[in-house]
Amino acid sequence: MISYEGKNCRTVNYLKSIYFDHPEWTPCGVRIMTATWMKYQDELEDIVLRHPRIFPDFRKGNVDFASFDAIPPVREVVRTDTWGTLWKNITPGLDSIAVGYPLANWDAFDTWIPPDPLTQHEWGPRDWDAVKWEMERERAAGDLVHGSGLMHGFLYMRLYYLRGFENLMLDIATTDPRLDRLIDIIACYNIVVVNKYLELGAEFMCFGDDLGNQTALPISPAAWRRYIKPTYERMFRPCRERDLPVYLHSDGRIIEIIDDLIDAGVTIINPQVGANGLENLKRWVGRVSITIDLDRQLFPFATEAEIEDHIAEAHAALYLPEGGLDMWAECDPDVPLENIETICGTLEQVCNVPEPDTTGENQSPAIECT
Repeated sequence: MISYEGKNCRTVNYLKSIYFDHPEWTPCGVRIMTATWMKYQDELEDIVLRHPRIFPDFRKGNVDFASFDAIPPVREVVRTDTWGTLWKNITPGLDSIAVGYPLANWDAFDTWIPPDPLTQHEWGPRDWDAVKWEMERERAAGDLVHGSGLMHGFLYMRLYYLRGFENLMLDIATTDPRLDRLIDIIACYNIVVVNKYLELGAEFMCFGDDLGNQTALPISPAAWRRYIKPTYERMFRPCRERDLPVYLHSDGRIIEIIDDLIDAGVTIINPQVGANGLENLKRWVGRVSITIDLDRQLFPFATEAEIEDHIAEAHAALYLPEGGLDMWAECDPDVPLENIETICGTLEQVCNVPEPDTTGENQSPAIECT
């Protein structure tokens, strides 16, 4: 368990929430995509400045609109990662998608060389000095010292980044033995990175792997337990041994495997309301800390009343006075400005978020790991 000593007030409140230790308010936040900033610019900045309870660290000028074209994946770009996957960005300001797969043909497997986990992240050389500097900055600010160092899609998604989705589905269906070898290579890479972050003093480990489709898992729960769960257990074991929180984000419907994720070592689960349903998620209230991903598919089209009702309903369904709830809203460029304003204001009220410290201290928000 992480000590509260030396942590700022927002971090202490967040820790109390994930440890079911009666937080003073429900942690919450709003994630604004780069594409959303590109679309609205000054008008969006004005909204963010009007909501310091949601954005306590934000100051006018924090977002340099003139720099967007220089930041991948903002511009349209084709690039290859260190695993050999080809990526293409087709929408400026949103992330790229895998379009070329180095192991689309298994014949390439014997000569394919994965990256070195200690010297290469997904997009180039690792800078451990920069990682250590950021960790010390977080520690000095009283924030959680967090880490992962792994790309969104660290295992299941990495498999189809390498093989292609249809090929991976066939591998699983036919129990191709080469798939086990590939999973072990990815697992070894991931475990080295996790252990390095823990060695450097990480207190909170974040992971993201979109395991579900809109209405179901893409593979059966039995196949997921056969191919994915054992590696999750291996990866998260060093964190469990240190009694550190393990945060896992997953898009899609994952109801059938939430118990397995808890068994594997996940202590904070970040599921989507739309794909999983509040009634289903209520089964895990009090059993695991839930960072709920509010309904992104509602926000572009909803009325003010519908947004207010959605946030209030989600809070009522998942809230306990003891804690275990963190609420996040992602605002993509299809969300109107007035809806972003309503989201911020409603979260402030429903979650009872206090005003930020006007002295400039203790203003770091709860960890966001999506």
